[in-house]
Amino acid sequence: MKQILVFILFATMLCWLMFAPVYKHVLIARQAMLQKEVDYLLEIGANGRHGYINEAMLAESRTRLAESGFVPGDLVYTVETDTGVSAITAAAPVARGTGMRLTITYPYHRLMVIDRLIGVTVPAETDRMGAAGMKMSEYVP
Repeated sequence: MKQILVFILFATMLCWLMFAPVYKHVLIARQAMLQKEVDYLLEIGANGRHGYINEAMLAESRTRLAESGFVPGDLVYTVETDTGVSAITAAAPVARGTGMRLTITYPYHRLMVIDRLIGVTVPAETDRMGAAGMKMSEYVP
């Protein structure tokens, strides 16, 4: 009986050690994709020709991230400025020198459920990973 218990515990630990790096890479890749998308949207939105990040840009971003495996409906975008003016309206671009802040969040879903099986505390399925960035607008009216 002891030998069976030892075998089960050993097999469980071996499986966890084999598969833990795989899904951790998924987590790291998702985080990197979110940060890359934040940087790209800020670069485009804060340039001298735009001065805003509108809904069309966010829709294109959702499409790009969906191609990487994200669920578009689960992505949450927050666009703010350091002065409180709206940065989403193309009719009223943010003037030069005003900081534009973008945050994208995405839920963990069941990504770390294998860690829970061995007793490691993991984020809840509804907790969100995110990426954020800030860039000064270069738009001159």
